[in-house]
Amino acid sequence: MAATALALDTFTALSDQQCDARIHAAKRALGDRLMILGHHYQRDEVFAHADVSGDSLKLSAMAAESEAEYIVFCGVHFMAEVADILTRDDQVVILPDLAAGCSMADMANLRNVRRAWAELQSVLNPDEQVTPVTYINSAADLKAFCGEHGGIVCTSSNARGVLDWAFSRREKVLFFPDQHLGRNTGYDMGIPLEDMVVWDFMLPMGGLTPEQIRGARMILWKGFCSVHQMFQPAHIDRFREANPNGFVISHPENSFEVCQKSDFVGSTETILKTVRAAEPGTHWLVGTELNLVNRLHDEMKPKGVTVQFMSPTVCMCSTMFRTDPQHLAWTLESIQAGEVVNRIQVAPEVAKPAKAALDLMLSITR
Repeated sequence: MAATALALDTFTALSDQQCDARIHAAKRALGDRLMILGHHYQRDEVFAHADVSGDSLKLSAMAAESEAEYIVFCGVHFMAEVADILTRDDQVVILPDLAAGCSMADMANLRNVRRAWAELQSVLNPDEQVTPVTYINSAADLKAFCGEHGGIVCTSSNARGVLDWAFSRREKVLFFPDQHLGRNTGYDMGIPLEDMVVWDFMLPMGGLTPEQIRGARMILWKGFCSVHQMFQPAHIDRFREANPNGFVISHPENSFEVCQKSDFVGSTETILKTVRAAEPGTHWLVGTELNLVNRLHDEMKPKGVTVQFMSPTVCMCSTMFRTDPQHLAWTLESIQAGEVVNRIQVAPEVAKPAKAALDLMLSITR
């Protein structure tokens, strides 16, 4: 007889404290059969239950190495897809709240990328001249597209190494969906801004002329992170006026102008490593998601290091925030009851080429 699904409504009525106790109990009962992965942008009440925490690259690698029967990914949809692609067929990947998506990932879909590739064919031969590179913040079918066209996936941790690889194969790169990571990484590699053009997926030919396409080294998709777009150069200017000896560190999903005004630019793992190594008495302005910055502030305060959030307004990842203790408790107790909820399964015909692109990504170490 099939197990009866537990009603989510009975969990949404629980307090965070009640859920906390039930999550601990479920984790004890499931033991080594369970691994909970928690992204740095998760709220504290969920992040506290993660067996492993990290950025997209670290969590992708951990998912690939895990022996657990059930992998519960406290992140967003594309991350759970990556975990499903990289894990064995007998492992089950679960996303506690299926509404936890990513606005940046939604800015590039397979239809629009295929159309862009077809339009590029009217100007050049993309399969010989253009390497498609997708940021890990994208749907599985876009990773598959890259795998089918000799491309690769990147994260903010290894974008430089991935682009080195991409340019060693072909003269141009189509980079999606985040224009800022592409631009900041390309510029750091010595590519002039005028050699990087933006492909507006709402316009025919991306709004570009054949001459602009032929002359470009990087074609950047017109996408962005809704959190990081909130950070402005003026925020850094005001910080430096008040703290002339302070330091600024930003995520590469920030705008070019913000990154150029920063002392350090790097992934969430780089941000954590850099600030944790800071000298007592230093003051840091951090341009990335609020939950990570708040935890870093609390961690470093006893060590005499001041950590300040870059924006004067709240900038948290609202889709990450959808994963709450209620959904996590429901997910774990459902597993206990023999009923898997919210399983993420990527179709085999998508998973195979996507895994080829992901395996290439995981081989890039910087």
